[in-house]
Amino acid sequence: MKENTNVLTFNTQYPSIQDLRQKAKRRIPKFAFDYLEGGCNEDVNLDRNISDLQDVVLMPQYLKKHTGTDMSVSIFGQIYDAPIGIAPIGLQGLIWPNSPEILAKAALRHNIPYILSTVSTSSIERIAELSEGRSWFQLYHPTENSLRNDLLKRVAFAQCPVLVVLVDVPSFGYRPRDIRNGLALPPKMSVRNILQAVGRPIWSLETLKTGIPAFATLDPYMPKNLNLSKLGQFMNETFTGRVDVDKIAPIREMWKGALVLKGVVSEEDTQKAISMGVDGIIVSNHGGRQLDAAESTIKPLHNLSVKYGKQIKVMIDGGLRSGPDISRCLASGADFTFMGRPFMYGVGALGKKGGDHTISILKIQLQQIMEQLGCEKIEDFPQHLIQ
Repeated sequence: MKENTNVLTFNTQYPSIQDLRQKAKRRIPKFAFDYLEGGCNEDVNLDRNISDLQDVVLMPQYLKKHTGTDMSVSIFGQIYDAPIGIAPIGLQGLIWPNSPEILAKAALRHNIPYILSTVSTSSIERIAELSEGRSWFQLYHPTENSLRNDLLKRVAFAQCPVLVVLVDVPSFGYRPRDIRNGLALPPKMSVRNILQAVGRPIWSLETLKTGIPAFATLDPYMPKNLNLSKLGQFMNETFTGRVDVDKIAPIREMWKGALVLKGVVSEEDTQKAISMGVDGIIVSNHGGRQLDAAESTIKPLHNLSVKYGKQIKVMIDGGLRSGPDISRCLASGADFTFMGRPFMYGVGALGKKGGDHTISILKIQLQQIMEQLGCEKIEDFPQHLIQ
């Protein structure tokens, strides 16, 4: 069994994701940090994601012969160095300037997947260039098929290996923090928000250098000289609507690469995904940002993995904050794990070094847990789940 030999970039001042979060909070304006942190309504599902995951416990096997650990995992024909992916986040450049590019570069160096959101602040083409065609793309399904078709052509031309179709946003979440901060579209810079930005000089200087964040992938489709007062209307008209079987079927026909649905949490939807020839699902509740009365992501994971894991790849996103959380998900049957907020904490705290540092923390933690459990390969994790 091979040992993991990745060269890890690690800053001992910030040995945990929580350390990065605290540092990031001091460097990011409150209105942007609230956008990253917040869930919907009363944040019940946001908190449930974390607490339910932490209730999962694992059994070590100390007397078992152990010859080493191997964190690598193969999925959709690609071998990654660890079962850790960077989840899509909208408006990343608002949270920290140029963060999509920082994270895409770090993902390439560490050989893990980075997923670009349709509503992020870097374009498909730019991220594909930086990731050497290895980044995945998450599609917010447009209301117009012509726009959908053009986006799919661009993603295919950029040689993205995996298309992730988001299914859990039939309507935009009700997020009180963003409403109070004026981050509902169109954005408004109140006196309070301006003062917050002034109080975060590094963020402000970096924003001045990189420019005001915008939906870079969508720029070709927006009316020229679009007034900010019309931006919210454009987004609502362009992306509001339920993504059902009738919308997914033509995508499966057009898209020749791996196809993943993100936001699937039920047996019924998983069965439909399999029947349409979908290659994988990401069990997700949008980080607790859409339906406050929903289950945590870890709750349905084990059942879906046991019932359908031989027919479709079952992955997870939502509530993960550490290597132990990754191990809990893998033990519960996940083929792969994704997280978004921890990587943004890293970039917010350490700028260009934040992506590498966050990945290094998670790799180090995951390897230590595997050695502690006596788990040699990622696929062995379910043997350590205490049910």
